[in-house]
Amino acid sequence: MSLSFWRGKRVLLTGHTGFKGAWAALWLESLGAKVTGLALAPATPLFILLLNGARIRHFNCDLRRPPQVAAALQNENFDVVLHMAAQSLVRRSVRIPQETYDVNLMGTLNLLACLSKLQRPPAVTLVITSDKVYRNAERGQPFSENDALGGDDPYSASKACVELAVQSWRSSVLPAGSGRLATARAGNVIGGGDLSEDRLIPDLIRALQHQRPMVLRYPEASRPWLYVLDALSGYLTYGEALATAGRTVPDSLNFGPAEATCVSTAALIESMQCALKCRLPILIEPSSGVAEKSSLVLNAELARASLGWQPRLTLDEAVEWSAQWYLAWLAGLDVRRIALEQIAAYSERLA
Repeated sequence: MSLSFWRGKRVLLTGHTGFKGAWAALWLESLGAKVTGLALAPATPLFILLLNGARIRHFNCDLRRPPQVAAALQNENFDVVLHMAAQSLVRRSVRIPQETYDVNLMGTLNLLACLSKLQRPPAVTLVITSDKVYRNAERGQPFSENDALGGDDPYSASKACVELAVQSWRSSVLPAGSGRLATARAGNVIGGGDLSEDRLIPDLIRALQHQRPMVLRYPEASRPWLYVLDALSGYLTYGEALATAGRTVPDSLNFGPAEATCVSTAALIESMQCALKCRLPILIEPSSGVAEKSSLVLNAELARASLGWQPRLTLDEAVEWSAQWYLAWLAGLDVRRIALEQIAAYSERLA
């Protein structure tokens, strides 16, 4: 990843009020990119905490409404588009399935359609999907980019639909000679500032705030945990490669840790409690009514081979860095400064 590549680049970032999006906006701003953000109003305080005073153009925009998207993009030109906006919560997707498909699938298609009408379409459009886009028969084998797509819950299925929609758009709609259109697949990202509902570490932080037991679902479920800056470094490295390396870069890539970093939810919570120096009672939820896969592993060898990308933080470090942010936030400290310090420390590891 060449940090200098992003200096002066005009970047359209959707979903910049969300967890990964706010971190991406902060990192891109620190690299000297000219960031325009399209998103709904923030659902958590992270956007204000990280981006207060940032030089980012913000449009409160619903991607399900094409006129809003077209108005925000009118007379604009972008070098790179990073599409992160999504309804990204599995349990919520079961409660609002139609809205989840509408946001994730139709929101993506509306964005692609509006981008195609710009006077100068972007050189790169990178659509962020999920590690859950694969048809998971629970065989325990790592998923590679050519494995079958699928999904049982509406979130997973909607993201698999996005993958198919991007493939067809690239094959049939995108004019010859247009910029690159690709997808990046990662998930189970952890890091400071995630306060979303029904997520593992945010649930622990809320329990810690209120000094109540932590309710844990599927304690034996194993996931490929990845620190937020590791995931974002994958996206940014991929975006740069799509812009500079021609057609040799794949159209889809997985970003995930080594298989040994896939640990159970119970083990992750144990590590996080140690890092937070707390010891809350753990209650196992008997049945959530939402079936989740017990095992999910990605094969990220193609990203390593084609981009030279690999995670820079071990799982223990990812937990420590996450805890550092949350402890600062709980103490009322300047978490924007903490985040920038983490970005600077991480960038040193990329040298």
